[in-house]
Amino acid sequence: MGVVTIFPNNRRALLAFLHDVGMAAMSLLASLYLRLGNGILDYEPRLTATYVVSFTLIAGAVFLLTGLYRGIWRYASLPDLFNIARAVSFAILAFLPVMFVLTRLEALPRSTLLIDWFVLIALLGGPRLAYRLFKDRGLDHVLERVRYQSVPVLLISAKDGADTFIREMRRDPHAVYRVVGVLADTPSRVGREIYRVPILGTIDALESVVARLDRRGKRPQKLIITAQNLPGHQVRQLLDRADALAIPLARLPRLTDFERNLDHPERDLEPIALEDLLGRSQAVLDRDAMARLICGRRILVTGAGGTIGSELARQIAALSPGRLVLLDNSEFALYGIEMELRERFPALGPVSLLRDVRDRVQVDEVAAAEKPEIIFHAAALKHLPMVEGNPIEGVLTNAIGSRNVAEAVRAFGASLVVMISTDKAVNPTSVMGATKRLAESFCQALDLYEARRSAPLNPGTRYVTVRFGNVLGSTGSVVPLFQRQLAAGRPLTVTHPEVTRFFMTVREAVELVLQASALWPDSGALDGEARNTRGKIYVLDMGEPVKIVDLAHQMIRLAGLRPGRDIGIEFIGLRPGEKLHEELFHPAEPLVPTGNPAIRLAAPRTADYAMLARSIDELEENARARREERVLQLLERLVPEYRCATPMPSAAAISGE
Repeated sequence: MGVVTIFPNNRRALLAFLHDVGMAAMSLLASLYLRLGNGILDYEPRLTATYVVSFTLIAGAVFLLTGLYRGIWRYASLPDLFNIARAVSFAILAFLPVMFVLTRLEALPRSTLLIDWFVLIALLGGPRLAYRLFKDRGLDHVLERVRYQSVPVLLISAKDGADTFIREMRRDPHAVYRVVGVLADTPSRVGREIYRVPILGTIDALESVVARLDRRGKRPQKLIITAQNLPGHQVRQLLDRADALAIPLARLPRLTDFERNLDHPERDLEPIALEDLLGRSQAVLDRDAMARLICGRRILVTGAGGTIGSELARQIAALSPGRLVLLDNSEFALYGIEMELRERFPALGPVSLLRDVRDRVQVDEVAAAEKPEIIFHAAALKHLPMVEGNPIEGVLTNAIGSRNVAEAVRAFGASLVVMISTDKAVNPTSVMGATKRLAESFCQALDLYEARRSAPLNPGTRYVTVRFGNVLGSTGSVVPLFQRQLAAGRPLTVTHPEVTRFFMTVREAVELVLQASALWPDSGALDGEARNTRGKIYVLDMGEPVKIVDLAHQMIRLAGLRPGRDIGIEFIGLRPGEKLHEELFHPAEPLVPTGNPAIRLAAPRTADYAMLARSIDELEENARARREERVLQLLERLVPEYRCATPMPSAAAISGE
């Protein structure tokens, strides 16, 4: 073994080596003092220097040769203490003959070396143990021994999840898994060990590491991702590479869930989820600002039983509102979220109201009785083909319902109305997109109107529109459809080979909605002309669009099947009103940064509130009179980007009748 391979190969290992060399010098001086007491002052300085320098050099060389720096202090345990004892023993045994040749061990009490053995072990092991205790907050998990496990696994990432998994597998004599190696995130840890398990290479070297283990008869039967926040593109690459190696890929659950499942080792791992494949780096959130926005206030959530509305209710309930009112026209959906919140937040006591936002009288009654300060308007019809076949219902819910909520709460002193919008409102080709764009325009116009009539001590009601793309797994989205088709063994249906969509998880979408809402009082967070945010739209950063056919392939493989062989993919053509690629903002909309890089401001065209209100009155009159052709004509006039280019299918055609 050459010097290059045994010398510390990174900054932390070098610091540990320098620490140990210093401890070696200190230990001999301390041992002489313990043996001689104050007599050390009369000891020959030349001999003292010779012994200390020689022992330090010999100990440093032995420490390197015995591989003392392959271990990581963060995971120091009983095997590391054995390594230290062995290295100290070798150092003292090497020191004896060398010093006998050089000095005949003149005037050196022989018991000094025995004392030094204990002192140096304490000086080397003590700081390691103290560092481990500092990190782990206690003595648990320090004294562990190697046990036998059955299924060989290779861990992806040498971060804290790897430590926890290895430690728990070594504890249990009947553990399901045996860790044969670890792949590190960075080259600096390659060649080191975690609980005597070697770090064999970086993640990029997966194939060569598996081949090397295969030659040794230790080929892993499973790859386990231990990092909690591995980027989505890296997970997708790992899935492809694991598929090529014919080794299944899994991941550890979050550490709290992992520890709860220790009595059931077969549950220790989870399959790779779509969230992992689509994951992006987590946006930095100002949770204090979000808490200040919600805490102690009266909050109304419309559409509270839906995917977005229910997650809004959950996250708002966790921020201690003064009162939380849930409104929905679905009895079952409303009951479900109410029971969940009562179980999780028993002190909150949410108020559930079975109401329809399309009924202005009902909305006015709620606003008058509850006087909400902040309203999150998530009630909408969002299934594109369904709304395309029932355009009047889409207009009444998405456009008229939004106007009802926006105007009703304003009359009773609401400070903020947050409207949830969609990327389909940009250059809409569907009734759903056009109605959501009309709702955006109305809230923009009303926001500007309130800004003009507000006084310094009475800023009026603020209207914030938040626009984002598809929510992963939401009702009516492509993911549940694929799951049903997989369960039935049927081919997955994709509209077009090139169709793409933006996706984010519902949790992240709602977090960013709350974050955008919390930005509105702080105009100082913006620069120059961007200080005036009135009449603008918050657009969430959705990352890169995802090809739906790629999503279908990934879901088939995650089910343990092979695309094209076990499960096919059929292309059925774009549905009426559907676009090949969605957009988050119009090319003519100037984008303005906010205080959070995950949230941007768009400034689409605006309309005069009074004129728009009169036009929507006419739209409502025709919608309630069920004049579908006239409704579509008015929708085209009110949303110039929208063109009804395809004939409307009937409701029967949509339902497959």
